[in-house]
Amino acid sequence: MNSIIERLMEGNERFISEGLRKGDISAIIRKKTCMEGQKPYAVVITCSDSRVIPEAIFDAGIGDLFVIRVAGNVIDNHQLGSIEYAAEHLGTKLIVVLGHTHCGAVDAAIHHDPEGYIKFITDEIQKAAGEETDPFEAGCLNVRYSMKKIEESLVIRNEEERGLRVVGAMYDIETSL
Repeated sequence: MNSIIERLMEGNERFISEGLRKGDISAIIRKKTCMEGQKPYAVVITCSDSRVIPEAIFDAGIGDLFVIRVAGNVIDNHQLGSIEYAAEHLGTKLIVVLGHTHCGAVDAAIHHDPEGYIKFITDEIQKAAGEETDPFEAGCLNVRYSMKKIEESLVIRNEEERGLRVVGAMYDIETSL
């Protein structure tokens, strides 16, 4: 498990340094994953923000990450179903909840009262953030809240017994750390 986390951190170091990329997006890997299926080493649940690109952040290629994107990286039954699929059917052993700085969904939840469907997202973030008004701290609380919802899932709890792990991280869009 630690080797998977190290792999993600090393990929992030390459991304920060803008060095050579290891993430394979070649025609060969596209054909291989088409014929043999995907075997992602991690699930990444992250925000839909266009500045947050998990494959680039972790220098991952085709078939490496099972990415679930939703504004504010909130968790509901749809995300849980996707996570369960990756754990049960693809054998993925690491789930990363990746929040980020300057998140519009977090800002809307702690400083505004949005209407429409956005409210479903901001209500979840408000549950996580409580009275917190600092955007970074609210984002961290939101990551922890999403982790807890994943860990409470019955299937995920059963998979944890077989080595599945849930971790959280915050991505700084200014520094790429």
